[in-house]
Amino acid sequence: MTDSIHRRKQEHIELSLSDEALGRNITNGFDRYRFKHNALPEIDFNQIDLATSFFHHLLPTPFLISSMTGGAALAESINQNLAIAAEERGWIFALGSTRVMLESDKYRSSFQVRRFAPTIPIIANIGAVQLNYGIEIKEVKQILEWTEADALVLHLNSIQEIIQQGGDVNFSYLLPKIERLVKNLPVPVGVKEVGFGIDEDVAKRLIDVGIAFVDVAGAGGTSWSQIEKLRSNEPIKKQAAEAFASWGNPTAECLFNISEKLPNQKLMASGGIRNGLDAAKALALGASHVGFARSVLKEVIKSPEALMEWMQTRELELKIAMFGIGVENISELKATDRLQILS
Repeated sequence: MTDSIHRRKQEHIELSLSDEALGRNITNGFDRYRFKHNALPEIDFNQIDLATSFFHHLLPTPFLISSMTGGAALAESINQNLAIAAEERGWIFALGSTRVMLESDKYRSSFQVRRFAPTIPIIANIGAVQLNYGIEIKEVKQILEWTEADALVLHLNSIQEIIQQGGDVNFSYLLPKIERLVKNLPVPVGVKEVGFGIDEDVAKRLIDVGIAFVDVAGAGGTSWSQIEKLRSNEPIKKQAAEAFASWGNPTAECLFNISEKLPNQKLMASGGIRNGLDAAKALALGASHVGFARSVLKEVIKSPEALMEWMQTRELELKIAMFGIGVENISELKATDRLQILS
């Protein structure tokens, strides 16, 4: 069982880099929005401040490296380099699914990156459905101890699981178990999707049981139905997966709807975020942090230097967008009335 999980993690890394892993005929939704340019911003570009906070952590940017990998040979060096870069730039670092840590100590060190990132927030990660498959509170606490994480995120991945060979598909009665977990852990607990989006009704149900943050992880980027299609050797599942290449709620739509129904919640935006301009739109739509995954993975595999340059570029793009509408900080960006929806 453990070897099959390691093999799956390795395949996920390799396949997620392929364009065949992207959703089709669906976008992240940010192309529906445009900022009204401010020709006289009346601010000094050099004074623009990207600082934000994540619970008790003060951070220089609103960015995070979204959950991707761990539990495979290739993942160790990837996560080490991601952690080093996140520490240097002040980005939150979210780990890939850490369940494999409970199965074996073979690749446990691939998740243990605190020594490379001593000050930034690290978020541990397990599938919410695993609460129906034997993972108990004490085991989650063990993961938090091993990873020295500041928070936990539970990922919701129902469509992925149904297409994945041997996937865990019993998602019944999860909400009470999530509530119990939230009440018994010493760190904030969030929930994320994996690229199909969280709508406002699901967000409300989660927030009502104490979830501290929601990462909408919407459609418009990587499609895990397509990754599992590429992995599968089951003809029926491969064919069925084709029908879901455009499945999901676009990231921008998720943000808008949740912010309208549940204002002032801690939202993260990920799912097909392409650049700092998309990030600016996400923040203006209600996100408090913006995450990147596939694009980060592509850069870190090239070199640590390529990743660092890529991260600095995203920060510059966000600052330019803020300068273009005349806002000096993230609070002003979140309050702007200059984001327009296109007809």
